[in-house]
Amino acid sequence: MNSSAKNAAPGQAPQSNELWGGRFARGPAEIMEKINASIGFDRKLWAQDIAGSKAHAAMLAVQGIITEADRDAILSGLDQVAAEIAEGRFQFSTALEDIHMNVEARLKELIGEPAGRLHTARSRNDQVATDFRLWVRDALDRLEAGLKELQAALIDRAEEYAGTVMPGFTHLQVAQPVTFGHHLLAYVEMFGRDRGRARDARARMNESPLGSAALAGTPYPIDRNMTASALGFDRPTANSLDGVSDRDFALDYLSTASICAMHLSRLAEEIVLWCTPQFRFIRLSDAFTTGSSIMPQKKNPDAAELVRGKAGRVIGALNSLLIMMKGLPLTYSKDMQEDKEPVFEAEETMALVLAAMTGMIRDLTADEAGMRKAVELGFPTATDLADWLVRNLGIPFREAHHITGRVVKLAEGKGCGLSDLSLADMQGVEQRITQDVFAVLSVEASVASRTSSGGTAPENVRAAVKAARERFL
Repeated sequence: MNSSAKNAAPGQAPQSNELWGGRFARGPAEIMEKINASIGFDRKLWAQDIAGSKAHAAMLAVQGIITEADRDAILSGLDQVAAEIAEGRFQFSTALEDIHMNVEARLKELIGEPAGRLHTARSRNDQVATDFRLWVRDALDRLEAGLKELQAALIDRAEEYAGTVMPGFTHLQVAQPVTFGHHLLAYVEMFGRDRGRARDARARMNESPLGSAALAGTPYPIDRNMTASALGFDRPTANSLDGVSDRDFALDYLSTASICAMHLSRLAEEIVLWCTPQFRFIRLSDAFTTGSSIMPQKKNPDAAELVRGKAGRVIGALNSLLIMMKGLPLTYSKDMQEDKEPVFEAEETMALVLAAMTGMIRDLTADEAGMRKAVELGFPTATDLADWLVRNLGIPFREAHHITGRVVKLAEGKGCGLSDLSLADMQGVEQRITQDVFAVLSVEASVASRTSSGGTAPENVRAAVKAARERFL
């Protein structure tokens, strides 16, 4: 229950909330106050709220809507409020519902009557839309910066392991040899697209709702371009109804974060697999692993597992906001108070998992012997044999595919690799095969031959590392 309601004399109706004005004869019920208040989470917007209020006050004075003296008092008071919040001295009140009313109430305590003029020509509707956009814009910048750090780690390791051979998989079955550096650079591309989505989202959302007021604009002669410029926006929003009701910018953030979280989860899954003795592709130090309470031999890649698991929280946040918004008519509805917590949680989660993944990439050590052993399994150079038949014997690829399949079956029956077969064995399948075929059946030869643009040859990987540094870092 708010303070005015608590202080009502027995038998008297609780006083109304003074910031709501005279329309309400009674204060809210205690449960109404609890469900209505957002200060528990929207206090995160305090810096953006004060920045928006300062820009608004400055514009009001330039336009002659308030005096310069009132402006100066407001700006000085807002600076004091900001200092109190930053230093942890500010007393947030649930009775005052949200960050906007908490700041305004404290401002009134500090400067008196001029505080009441700050809300001229604006509403909490355009105020919160502006604050939230400013916060999400900063979150997109933080997301891109985190992705850049992760790309830098991946590029460094790709250069280190440009010539390290490992199996490439389809259907999680050995397919063709690749290099570990090439594999890591695949994630550099994924995270590069995520950075592009973050930049696109930032550019699309960089319009100021401030001045849309409650929903219809305002009769005061405001200058929306001035406030937009002061807050770093490219322009004001074009429609006041859309200005206060749009949350696409938050959905864009969550969509970008969800796709990025999915990419992180894929990489985390591979790290989990690679750490197993069945794969034995990499090792993580004690810094990013944990033990078991009962099995002393265990060294679990828990950091990777948690990155994988937390993707669900981010994707769930996107679903939450989509479902909340889908049934809302224009313009503002109180449902939209529920837009912030999913975004705040997703942003905290993304900061954590990006830092964890960057740490793991810099921490891991490739087990080159383990990778080399694994790449010998599953006849990974079968395609190289088929290509040799096409290039050297002029056999159509489909026929070469069938011939290679019979050679693979023969090797499988003998329990050996393709390069371990004798020339006579191969000629028993296709008599035109010559000794030259063995030059293409080694793993190293296979990898080195993949020199097409985007291919896995070590020389390609080194060139791609250089190009990636220029593109992304």
